[in-house]
Amino acid sequence: MNGTKFTLLCLVAVFIIGLGTTTVAAQDVQKPEPAVPEVFTLTGEFVRMAYNNEGFATLGYRVANDSVGEKWMLLDLGLTVQKGVKNQKLQRGAISLQLPDGSTVPLASQEEFAKANLRALDARANMVHDSINYFPVSVTLPCRIGFFTDVGQPARGLAYDQVDLNPQKACVGRVYFNLPDGITTGQYYLNIKFAESALQVPFRILTKEEAKEFKKTWKDIKKEHDAQYTQ
Repeated sequence: MNGTKFTLLCLVAVFIIGLGTTTVAAQDVQKPEPAVPEVFTLTGEFVRMAYNNEGFATLGYRVANDSVGEKWMLLDLGLTVQKGVKNQKLQRGAISLQLPDGSTVPLASQEEFAKANLRALDARANMVHDSINYFPVSVTLPCRIGFFTDVGQPARGLAYDQVDLNPQKACVGRVYFNLPDGITTGQYYLNIKFAESALQVPFRILTKEEAKEFKKTWKDIKKEHDAQYTQ
């Protein structure tokens, strides 16, 4: 591997490599370090996965990466609990977003979502979203994360302030955050509080230059990442 390519792989790898791995960080770029015990990994260009002994989350953020400067962030989220874990109810307040500056914002309310009229954002997400269908093999049943609904689209269903999790359910849905200062590039963490533990799913909003280089070298980065778990 030549020097230029190796440097690029290191620079992008720090955005995505999980705990328990070893990487050489490029200067001025820091590896994401969740503040809780967990494993996190990549499953797609803009899909991340994190899990511990209790909970499991998969996250798609391509639309968010394409929305720098906008005041609303849309994320595709999948949740379940591990085999052997008791059923639990995850409340709206259990999900928050840590921003690059270290501050944290809560999940938006249904009222805020409705007033914002985000149909254009939803339409964009319908066109460019990535699959987040990555769950443990014990998961066999579909489940909706229904924190938000558009009253103008009855088929979307009602909004609920909680979601029932059990080891057989793959619960998926969209979550929204209102960022008054707009989406900026940098390192984010989606915080999820399960009954007995917490997860932080790290994802990085890339600059246009970083995104361009990342796309060109995706296969190499994926190979490098997977090798970390087979050594």
